[in-house]
This record gives sequence, structure tokens and C-alpha cells, in this order.
Amino acid sequence: MANIVAVTACPTGIAHTFMAAEALRRAAQAAGHTLRIETQGSVGTQDALSPAEIAAADAVILAADVNIDEERFAGKTVVRTSTREVIADAAAQIARAATGVRTAPVPAAPGGPLHVVGITACPTGIAHTFMAAEGLEGGAKKLGYTVKIETQGSVGAGNALTPDDIARADLVVIAADTNVDLSRFTGKRVYVTGTKPAIRDGAAVVTTALAQATVHGGPAGVGAASSPDFVAQAAAAKASKNAGVPAFYKHLMTGVSHMLPFVVAGGLLIAIAFAIGSFQFGDQGIFIYEDRYAGTLGNTLFKIGANGAFGLFVPVLAGYIAFSIADRPGLAPGMIGGFLAGLTGSGFLGGIIAGFLAGYIVLWLTRSIRLPRTLEGLKPTLLLPLLGTLAVGLLMMFVIGKPVAAALTGLTTWLQGLGNTSAGLLGALLGAMMAFDMGGPINKAAYTFSTGLLGAKVYGPIAATMAAGMTPPLALFLATLVFKNRFTKDEIEAGKAAGVLGVSFITEGAIPFAARDPLRVIPALMAGSAAAGAISMAAGCLLRAPHGGIFVLFIPNAVTNLPMYVVAILAGTVVSTVMLGILKKPLDADGLPVVKGAPRAANAAD
Repeated sequence: MANIVAVTACPTGIAHTFMAAEALRRAAQAAGHTLRIETQGSVGTQDALSPAEIAAADAVILAADVNIDEERFAGKTVVRTSTREVIADAAAQIARAATGVRTAPVPAAPGGPLHVVGITACPTGIAHTFMAAEGLEGGAKKLGYTVKIETQGSVGAGNALTPDDIARADLVVIAADTNVDLSRFTGKRVYVTGTKPAIRDGAAVVTTALAQATVHGGPAGVGAASSPDFVAQAAAAKASKNAGVPAFYKHLMTGVSHMLPFVVAGGLLIAIAFAIGSFQFGDQGIFIYEDRYAGTLGNTLFKIGANGAFGLFVPVLAGYIAFSIADRPGLAPGMIGGFLAGLTGSGFLGGIIAGFLAGYIVLWLTRSIRLPRTLEGLKPTLLLPLLGTLAVGLLMMFVIGKPVAAALTGLTTWLQGLGNTSAGLLGALLGAMMAFDMGGPINKAAYTFSTGLLGAKVYGPIAATMAAGMTPPLALFLATLVFKNRFTKDEIEAGKAAGVLGVSFITEGAIPFAARDPLRVIPALMAGSAAAGAISMAAGCLLRAPHGGIFVLFIPNAVTNLPMYVVAILAGTVVSTVMLGILKKPLDADGLPVVKGAPRAANAAD
């Protein structure tokens, strides 16, 4: 007779958690073994295993569909399985544990477990950042390591790594879609990848990192003078290519991630300014930028948003693109190039070009200029900013500025002159792009294009992209209510969270559903988002606040043609919901598609 302990857990912690626990109890009782089970559910941990019970156990069964803390089971025989496998054949899992079949037992190193630290970051710093952190933490703990992950999100660094954390780290994992500062990790083994691999399988990322990580910047204790910035950048670029993420995209998204707070703050202030102006002066009050309203609160807020925040977003975009490429020496040339893009009228397109020019020019200068060791400190503080700014400034003023300004003017004129049909087609394209990869490169391309046009006072595309970005998670929320038999109980619970994310314009709320069934879910979501974008653009809807979701709709004059904008969001949601109902197949009690002609089990959502 074996003494077995077990833990069961599923994403929602409801149906599969307790069904697996009950199946294990019955199988253990039938086989004559003793069993203690801990369930980790949405109401917290129940029947928690004590240290004494774990110590006395002959084996541990971990029936979990989510990452759980395994550190307390170090040195024990561990059988890892899923709740579905346990529900299907609990006796087999009990037999594996009783006969001592070991599956990758948690290591218990004599000197203590390996210590892993890391950073996660995505362009907006919201969903992917924290999902990747959760994946890495769970993966490292699953392998028996201690872990601490810093999130570089939209509200700054969370769970920040201290010098002591870094000093005792055996491995550094960077899971980011933007470039991050690696200077803290000189002398440490560093592995760089994107957020998606960490979200998909954190344990696999940590395992790969152990095999492929390289020492960053030379041995510990080597000074900055002997470890030029370009070496770090080359290593980062190589790592990003190995991870399947183009360096160009990472550089652009680094700029976009730093630009977004300026765009969002400026857009919301302009929207509030219009609301105040309209309240004070009626319909004419929306023109609060005119001289006759100078000195009013609405006019002041407009200047803060339009002249302050919007005046800075192109220089910040360009500066941080250059920073991503060439580190700190590229920041000043990039920002100055972005400012000159504003002076020449080349706008966000000129800013993007200026950022890449500044970055690669400074990177080339860093590699080309050779100075004696005693004068090396002059490069980042004097030579690189001076020469980089000179080169970029001359190119922007005499070569790039006017042609790009003409192109931007032509694009603006074309967009403003679009008829209903043409506008609808553009809106459909932007909408489909927003739903294609939900936070990935194509989604970000559509959003970056739309926000960049705000500086040119073109507000239609951003309205279409926000409507289309809200539609996917809202549709999944509605579909889990209307077509319950198409979703597992776990997905139905997750649908509630998707609804909250949808009204907040966080498209990433749809990712878990798309990951499980991409061939059916993604086309359905693209159809609805395309419909939402098309209706928004064709109806002439304009949006002056580039983020905020449904909450922006309550600000007077933030949205032009508000009724049709609401119709666009609702229509897109309904289209995707109906498509999900058509494309997804009914599921049985085990969450598997029902086969026609076969006996049907209880519905998965019953």
C-alpha cells in the first residue's frame, strides 16, 4: 500500500479541479492506497497539504492544467499529469505513483536550487507583459528553481530586481517584445526571447535558456570602457533573431511603447477640453483652440494636450527607436531628429525615419571611432551625441524632411477625402489587422499607423482600430453565454474576464481562446473586427482619445457620431459571436468535439 499526496488545479479552479480530485479518490480507494488531495481553485486552496504529510508521502501526483508551486515537493517522486488525463483514467495515474514511476523529479541541489531572474516587457506593457511573467515564474518553479521576474509595464517596473537579486542569480531570462536595458546584467548568463514563447511554455523557455544563455558584456567586474555598448546591442540583436522576433520590429515597438503614454494623455486631455468647451459655449465651444477662447480652462487643457503631449510624442518615438538600436548615445540624436520631423512637417513618418537613422548612425560611429582607453569616456558624452545629431539633423533638414512631409500631406488629404465606400474598406482592413494577432506585430502596425495620424488631426482610423480592438474579447464573452456548448467550463469562466478586458480596449483578452482553437477563432474574430472598423469609418466616426475603451464614450465630443460608433462595436461583436457559433463544434463532457453518430455525453457547459 502506498501513501500518496496529490494536487489538482485547472485554469478556473472549478469543474476539472474537483472532478479530477474525486476520480483520484475513487481510484486510490479501489487500489487500497491512502491518498490526501489538495485542490487549488477559484475559491483558494482547499485541504492544503501539510509539510508532514508531504514528508511522509511515497509519491506526489500533480494533476494540473496551470503552473503550480512545486518547490515543497523537492526530492519526492513526482507524477505530472493533467486533469483531463486523470478524469479519463485515474487508476493509471495512481498506478504510476504507486509503482514509483518518476517523471522529471524536482531537483534538490546540494547548494540549493538554481536562482532565475528575468524581465518581461511588451509595447503597451499590459497583457503580454504580465502573462509572460506568470509563464516564466510558473515554468521555473515547475523545474524546482527559485525565481523573480520584473515586469516593465505601462505603470513602470513592477517587482523590481534588486542588486542582491541580480548578484545571486544563476540565469537571467529576458522575455520582451521591446529592447530592455541589459547593463545591470554584465557578467551574468543572459538569454533573450519574446513574450509569446514565455506565455506558451515558460518551463521550455527556462530549459532553453539554461542551454543557450551567454555571458553578457564579458566577465563580472569588467568596466564599461572594455565592454562597448555596440557589443551588447549586437548580442541582443542576435538573440532576438534567434527568438524569431525581427530586430526592426523590436526597435519600432520600443519607440511605440514609450510614445503611447504621451499620445493617450494628450488625446484624453484634448477630449476633456472639447467637453468643457462645449459645456461652456455650446456647439461652438468645441473650437476651443481659437483665439477668442484663450484663457479658458478648455483652451488651456487643449494646449497642454495638443502642444505639450502631442508636441512631444514624435521626438519620444524617434528617440527611443534610436535608444533601442544604439543605447543611450542614440537618445539625443533620435529625439532631436524627431523634433526636426515636426519642424519640417514630416510628422510621425519622419520621426520613425529619424529614429532609425539616428540609431544606426550612432551604432556605426560607436564601432568606427577608436580612442585610447583614457579617452574612451568622451565617446558617449561628447563625440557620439555631437556627430550623431549633426548627421541626422542635416539629413532631416536637407534630404528627408520635405519629401516625407509631402508624402504625409498627401496621405492626410487622401484619408480626409475618402468616400464612404473607400473609408469602409480601409476601416475593414485596419479592423482585420487588429484581430489577426491580437497584440502582435500586425495589430501593433495598425494601431501605430492610426495613432501616428492624430498629430495630423486625422481621427477616423483610430476610431476604427479601437472599435475593432474591443470586438474580439467582447465577442468571446457573448459567445460563451449564447453558445455554451461550444466552450469548456474553463473557457466560459475565462469569457467573463474577456468581457472586462474588451470594454477596456485590451484585445489580448482573446488570446487564450485563439491559442486553443486558432483555425476557427481567429477568422471569426477577424470578420467581426473588420465589420466594426468598416462601419466606424464609413459612418465618419472620429475619436480624439486613442485609448480608454468604453469609458471614453462618456466624455462629450470625444467621439464624433457616437450612436453609429456604438452600432459599429455592437455589430462587430454580434458578427464574431455568430461566426464563433457556426465555426466552433459542440463539445462533450471532456471538452472534446462531439462526433456525429456517437453517443453524446453530458454537455461540457452543463
